[in-house]
Amino acid sequence: MPDRGQSRDFGPSGGGTVGSIVRPYGDTTGDGMVQTSFTLPVPAGPKAEGAALQLATKMGIEPAMVVHSHAIDAGYTFFVVYGSVKHLVDLDEVHVEERAYPLLSSAEVNGAIKERLHRELVVLGACIGTDAHTVGIDAILNVKGFAGEKGLEYYREINVVNLGAQVLVPDLVARARAEKADAILVSQVVTQKDAHLRNTRELAEAVRAASWPKPGRPLVVIGGPRFDVTATETLGVDRIFGKGTTPGEVASYLAHMLRTGWDR
Repeated sequence: MPDRGQSRDFGPSGGGTVGSIVRPYGDTTGDGMVQTSFTLPVPAGPKAEGAALQLATKMGIEPAMVVHSHAIDAGYTFFVVYGSVKHLVDLDEVHVEERAYPLLSSAEVNGAIKERLHRELVVLGACIGTDAHTVGIDAILNVKGFAGEKGLEYYREINVVNLGAQVLVPDLVARARAEKADAILVSQVVTQKDAHLRNTRELAEAVRAASWPKPGRPLVVIGGPRFDVTATETLGVDRIFGKGTTPGEVASYLAHMLRTGWDR
């Protein structure tokens, strides 16, 4: 593994770790080796491999090697390219969404809901638009859960309504009103042509445009592997969860929002 933090003199084209500056690691510390894959609309053959090498060089991978290629359809070739880059990463300039709340046990989550609401917390879940991939939403909602954690159905103080796949936004908002939902959880896996972003913006706008019975607007929580978790303001939602999110993280977030009193 890279020997992080050692006092060594690395120039711009060399290096492993100096303070907050890092380089990719492949065979030896700081060698800058990376592996990337892509598809070109070119028939398989020597010209296709030459095109892949030209692209890799323009990407800053030099020298580059095509370590794998094969035709995936008439006129299309898939490549795996390996080589070294000279680019450096400054960790001080890396900004991510840090979790601002503690992870709670199911008993602590139930206690927070009971203390603040004196009733069940109503959570409405669905995949919207044409998205039929329910694995993500089911992993969070269903009692079987994910990664060794039971889903929100397991929590005594949470009432889960799972609408499943391909739910239209107007239907979801209408059902949320009827159920007096406290939170809407939506999973989006289909990302072609940024469908997940369009669907999310449509949902956020519809929720804010609707009139809600007391206590008011539900939280809008989105999850999926291709979301930028820092884009809550851009998309108009309250929280975005990325890949690998567990039911406990979502439940703890809901309890945290209850305890801090979200503006509904």
